[in-house]
Amino acid sequence: MSVTYLGHQSAPAQEGRDDRNVADLLWERLRREAEEAIQNAPRLAPLFLESILNQPGFEAALFHRIGARLQNGTVALPLIVDGFHRAAAADPDIAMAMRADIAAVHERDPACARFIEPFLYFKGFHAIQAHRLSHWLWRAGERDFALYLQSRSSEVFQTDIHPAARFGKGIFLDHATGLVVGETASVGDDVSLLHAVTLGGSGKIAGDRHPKIASGVMIGAGAKILGNITVGENARVAAGSVVLRAVPAHSTVAGVPARVMRTDTPDHPARAMEQVPVDIALEAFDPSI
Repeated sequence: MSVTYLGHQSAPAQEGRDDRNVADLLWERLRREAEEAIQNAPRLAPLFLESILNQPGFEAALFHRIGARLQNGTVALPLIVDGFHRAAAADPDIAMAMRADIAAVHERDPACARFIEPFLYFKGFHAIQAHRLSHWLWRAGERDFALYLQSRSSEVFQTDIHPAARFGKGIFLDHATGLVVGETASVGDDVSLLHAVTLGGSGKIAGDRHPKIASGVMIGAGAKILGNITVGENARVAAGSVVLRAVPAHSTVAGVPARVMRTDTPDHPARAMEQVPVDIALEAFDPSI
């Protein structure tokens, strides 16, 4: 298949760039990385061209990329892309959150050397963007479209996030496989969640029944947080823990069931990405101690 590079002219430099122009530095960075990628992997040129270099801007390119992964023979790419455009036009915070999300991946994932990597390949980044659209559709009353995207995202990205669940910005879903988030769950800003995390209910209970995760929280791989409980700001939930009670801010909890192991967790554990210190792991999980 032949794909033509449409070319690009950078905006002239300005002394006092507004927020929009500053944000577009991300788009310029992505374009440079795509141009370099073509030189290094010319056989993949159609991917880089169609996904980035022939797109008019970051949002349009991202909408196209996520739509390309979610489309199938029944629900076509233009329908999904149109949904994204409608959502972004109605709620400008969606585009801001998408930019914060890709910055979070680049900052926190030691396996991520370029912005182009989460943009094109990382299913955790793609899954949260698909959820941002499904959440907007859910709130707008387009529930069948929202549920389709939930189902399709689960199939493609191996995550199951109910469209009604609420997420802030700067979200990092590392690996993402097996992530489950219930209908009445909420997640604040700058939160990191690893694979196989569950934000679930504790039984067959109607109403508000899922966890509330405050900003800055780090949730390790395989952790299960069950019920309408709160995990406070800058708390850390160790990998493999089962949390059944509220977690105070700045606490580290670990074990099955989880208990408070530390009350002086530093700010922004989601950025540090330390799932659980070794001393806590030994005390919380080793039955011989």
